[in-house]
Amino acid sequence: MDFNDIQNAWNNEKTENVVLPDNLAKIQSANMPLDKIRRNLGHEFLWQMVFIIFFAFIPFIYAFEPKIAKIYYLFFSIFIAVCIYYFAKLYLFYKRLNNITLKTKDSLYETYFDVRLNMELYKTFGFAVTPFSILFLIGFFYTKFSKTLAIQIVDVSDSELISVLLMIIFSILVMGVFLEWWVHYFYGKYAREIRKVIDELKEE
Repeated sequence: MDFNDIQNAWNNEKTENVVLPDNLAKIQSANMPLDKIRRNLGHEFLWQMVFIIFFAFIPFIYAFEPKIAKIYYLFFSIFIAVCIYYFAKLYLFYKRLNNITLKTKDSLYETYFDVRLNMELYKTFGFAVTPFSILFLIGFFYTKFSKTLAIQIVDVSDSELISVLLMIIFSILVMGVFLEWWVHYFYGKYAREIRKVIDELKEE
């Protein structure tokens, strides 16, 4: 095979998946928002662990009665089970982010959809633990005020019970809005930066 044959064979090769240098630079520009997502996720893991340890010691810190402490730890065990499941998922996502090498459009697409998927997983996790957080607060305030104001559950009137239920519903809605803002602020805006790179590549 002479030089002309080699050149013709080269020219006939499909070039669909070949990434041009300027495209490569553009694809790799998505590394910056990915680094910010990694950093935020790492910080959140740390703080969430701190809060979970703090919640574990609340009955000791505030001297809960043994019966109340048992009920607290019953709900806390369910809370921990939910956390372990979601933390495992989010940790695997964090590990994937650390091993990503953005060199092709395909890798950029996969990374973007992985980020979006785990943003929704994060929201689901937040909604899953919100009722537990509210129950912990209710239990805490009940334990505190039942001692100082001699309030008992049997003494609560129907109107007071309805007020508490409305406060719970309102609190869950507020937590939902806050969670949407939180995910958008710490992850959503960086996901949009990656999406912007993808859109720019489509236009070329």
